[in-house]
Amino acid sequence: MTKGKLVTFEGIDGSGKSTQILKAYNHIRGRGVECRLFREPGGTALGESIRSILLSAAEDGLSMDGYTEFLLFAAARSELSHTIIKPLLESGCTVLLDRFADSSTAYQGYGRGVDLDFILRTNGIATGGISPDLTILFDIDPETALTRPGNFDDRIEKQGLDFFRRVRSGFLTLAKSEPGRFKVVDASRNIETIAREVYRCIDELLG
Repeated sequence: MTKGKLVTFEGIDGSGKSTQILKAYNHIRGRGVECRLFREPGGTALGESIRSILLSAAEDGLSMDGYTEFLLFAAARSELSHTIIKPLLESGCTVLLDRFADSSTAYQGYGRGVDLDFILRTNGIATGGISPDLTILFDIDPETALTRPGNFDDRIEKQGLDFFRRVRSGFLTLAKSEPGRFKVVDASRNIETIAREVYRCIDELLG
């Protein structure tokens, strides 16, 4: 039985989740709660190596089948889940994670057409059955998200608006299917307004 809490931050590229997860990390640490922050794919040496493959720029000439893409994500997820996340949760640590299994369902499943049942089964193995206690979904329309400052040059981010519309729809479908786990946040607002809502969600979870 895990004692710590796992909070995942999800959303399409440009939703602001990576900015908000850093603010949430500092908020939790400020409460005196032990907390660790990781990104996915990544968090381990192997995971970071896989990340560099997955996010290679299109000009590198890399093309990838959706199933290959998903299985690489799953490999990095398995390494992070079994070697880092599970032990931390068992020790009572709060873990914040920038993307987790839901991202594969939204991006490779709804976005790229990989069989959803296959993703579900494989993610179950990769995560060792770990499920977030809270998932904060930063919802924003792709047209707005992709005009925000940032690096949108990697292979996945160059899929186009239709792709990100499918991904957003996938995330919202997941949120509707598990309303007890998901908190959908309007990510079109200013950073501090969003942060206050995120803090309230986390404070309610941690007590």
